[in-house]
Amino acid sequence: MKTIIPGMALGLLATTTLAPSMASADEQSLHAIAAATSAQRLEQDITTLAGFGTRHTLSGTDSDTRGIGAARRWIKAEFDRISADCGGCLEVFYVSDIASGTARIPDPVEVVNVIAIQRGSEEPNRFVMMSGDIDSRVSDIMNSTSDSPGANDNASGMAGTIEAARVLSQYDFAGSIIYAGLSGEEQGLTGGAILAAHALANNWDIKAVINNDMIGNIRGINGVINNTTARVFSEGTRYVETEEEARQRRFQGGEVDSASRNMARYIDDMADRYIPNLDVMMVYRLDRFGRGGHHRPFNEVGFPAVRIMETNENYNWQHQDIRVEDGIAYGDVLEHVDFDYAAKLTALNAVTMAAMSWAPAPPENVSISGQVSPDTTLSWDKVPGATQYRVHWRLTTDAQWTNSRTVGDVDAFTLENVVIDNYFFGVSSVSASGVQSPVVFPGPAGAF
Repeated sequence: MKTIIPGMALGLLATTTLAPSMASADEQSLHAIAAATSAQRLEQDITTLAGFGTRHTLSGTDSDTRGIGAARRWIKAEFDRISADCGGCLEVFYVSDIASGTARIPDPVEVVNVIAIQRGSEEPNRFVMMSGDIDSRVSDIMNSTSDSPGANDNASGMAGTIEAARVLSQYDFAGSIIYAGLSGEEQGLTGGAILAAHALANNWDIKAVINNDMIGNIRGINGVINNTTARVFSEGTRYVETEEEARQRRFQGGEVDSASRNMARYIDDMADRYIPNLDVMMVYRLDRFGRGGHHRPFNEVGFPAVRIMETNENYNWQHQDIRVEDGIAYGDVLEHVDFDYAAKLTALNAVTMAAMSWAPAPPENVSISGQVSPDTTLSWDKVPGATQYRVHWRLTTDAQWTNSRTVGDVDAFTLENVVIDNYFFGVSSVSASGVQSPVVFPGPAGAF
């Protein structure tokens, strides 16, 4: 089906705005989800995780009070407790494998992830995932015995994942949500690679992975104290891009419009709408310069994945032995965690996952045409649960989608007198209640 906008003129571009707000009932629910995130519960959980002494991937597993074994059993027990409170709404289990033969895991060790799945009522195999890391470390990456509380890195992200499960388990969604505690991050992103392989083997349709790694510090080593911003890192060109897809991208664009990058834009929009006094800094990079996080293994098998974290890191308080040296306190301890800030970033995760799980899946097989023409035509495959679609466009130098038009329950649309050469374009799906998916850039470069 093809629809033409009659008489659309270039002058309308200046007045076309971002997508309208969601229906009021959904807005109320998303505001309620944001408000329900508890700094007090986060403090309790971060304190418990830090209290295991060390959570190093190679630490002991027999003790009930110390080491990564005790920590992961406690996390599973928390997910089980949350499931019991919601009438068994979570599937809680371990996903593990034996790792060995690397510089950081020289001898065989079982790397165990803790997973909880909240199944959607309409599309149980469509997933959005929130993850935090279980493990911790000190200065020597191979030191598995010294105290390593890892309060911010990454008890904050793990506690945030548990708290999101507490809040969202009180709601029903069309799509499914995965809450993941990943191990082996400091030893080479091992747990993430294990879970990504498990997802592929089980044909999980993962539309987004939101990795939370250090969401509790507001005092940067640069002297900045800031509790009003957060960074979202996202890859541009997809890691799994083929040679033919790269050739197509070279001529059509898409370097800044991967699914991961449009997930970052979606998160930015959620912050503006639902999280008071929080601005998202979208960083156009896979991760911090020369460093890595647990979203990367998911990018490397083709899943959209981003990293949410604090804006100003303090390197004295991460990957350090606990000590005072030349008047400087080193170590990742509880006193450096701002629990209100961690709650704010946890709320951002929660509203993003809720919106994506209420929304239909992003449109599939989005394509575009219009070369040597005054008009631009977008087409796509319809997805379950969508009652209408929205086309988006922006200047190629703009960071966010600045213009959009709701086009109804169609599978193609022509923007008349909007020249394809001058803008980037995309399509989102919209539910009957007005909840919108992330925007999909045309072609394989932007596919979810």
